[in-house]
Amino acid sequence: MSTANKSQYNSRVTPYVFSCWILAAFGGLMFGYDIGISALVASFFASKACSLLGRRPTILMASLFFIAGSIFCGAANAKWMLIFGRILFGIGVGFGNEAVPLFLSEIAPIHHRGAVNILFQLLVTIGILVANLINYGTAMMKHGWRVSLGLAAVPGFILFVGSLIITETPPSLLEMGKEMEAKAALQKIRGVDNVDAEFQQIVTGCEQAKQVKRPFKKLFKKSGFPALFISTIIQVFQQFTGINAIMFYAPVLFQTLGFKSDASLLSAVITGLVNVGATFVSIYAVDKVGRRKLLLQASIQMFISQVAIGAILVTHLKATGSLDKVLAAVVVVLVCTFVMSFAWSWGPMGWLIPSEIFPIETRTAGFAFAVSTNMIFTFIIAQAFLSMMCHMRAYIFFFFSAWILIMGLFVVFLLPETKGVPIELVEERVWKQHPVWKKFFKNEAKETTD
Repeated sequence: MSTANKSQYNSRVTPYVFSCWILAAFGGLMFGYDIGISALVASFFASKACSLLGRRPTILMASLFFIAGSIFCGAANAKWMLIFGRILFGIGVGFGNEAVPLFLSEIAPIHHRGAVNILFQLLVTIGILVANLINYGTAMMKHGWRVSLGLAAVPGFILFVGSLIITETPPSLLEMGKEMEAKAALQKIRGVDNVDAEFQQIVTGCEQAKQVKRPFKKLFKKSGFPALFISTIIQVFQQFTGINAIMFYAPVLFQTLGFKSDASLLSAVITGLVNVGATFVSIYAVDKVGRRKLLLQASIQMFISQVAIGAILVTHLKATGSLDKVLAAVVVVLVCTFVMSFAWSWGPMGWLIPSEIFPIETRTAGFAFAVSTNMIFTFIIAQAFLSMMCHMRAYIFFFFSAWILIMGLFVVFLLPETKGVPIELVEERVWKQHPVWKKFFKNEAKETTD
């Protein structure tokens, strides 16, 4: 986007604006703390809630579901309470994962949109680290599991308070016909009074969106395919990076290095800190170098790390499942370089890119498919991983490295760059200009708008 176009959209980061970003991003902390929980169907209900009620009420509902889940699980004295609590957790995660990334992308200034959205992933990584530390600390307690599950209420409560403080997004208010409130909200989140140019662009997008009565049907038309395909395939690729294989094997490496009973804790702390730290790199770089360059660089780094780990294990892994200390240390370094590259690329981009590539009329519906795809393939990998590890052993790293190669080619040929493009103009400036995807819009005028 040119400097001239950027200057049309005035903004400054006020304390209130910054607090909106951080408070909403605590939805990521909920997900990270209880990352093993899904409720697939909840994403589609959350999509409807986002469209009819707004992003802010949906975030509020996510926090309440999560808090209720933690209360039921922490106080459970019967199996049904535990099951019901886990279902509530899943609904809360589903609602939060749908609403929070959309909220962050819609309130962020154009030149900070990537960084603001990645705050969600940052809080996910912090949630994972905190959950691992709490689980380790409560493992020897008599009712430690109650403490772990009950403490899930903390991120839920912070998100609840945040949902009372944050403002609704301007596109969401316009969808509900609240034009004056939408302009006031835009002035509030931009920290300036002169927002006419940006507001008019949002209004134009919303007026076009009103012509679409059935967004799910529009999503499956030819012109809706590029965004739907990209947003869902990114979720598949995110799970097929092999991040689960790396995280699973890390404690074994630390045992080999002599840490024994502390291996799991040390593994969680080191990989967790690398994960958090590298996400800050993504926050800094995403709006400077772009989404594609981060993904391509990381694909190369991840590919080299996976192949090197696989080669070392295939050639030097002992029958006992251990390595020499020197080689184990080398593999630990390779694990960290892999986690690092994942954390500044495929981890956060899985949420950022789908939240910014749909036009407003299909944004909530399209993002619901992205969220549900993520949950489906998280479940598939979780169920299949141990069996794959037992049968493929060290060769599983070559399996995932092949996927990383495919992912790199996908970025080169099929993934458009969205850095610096107003979210309302992505279809015009990105999809209709891309050498592959522009053909899907040639007969767009002939498509009905029902």
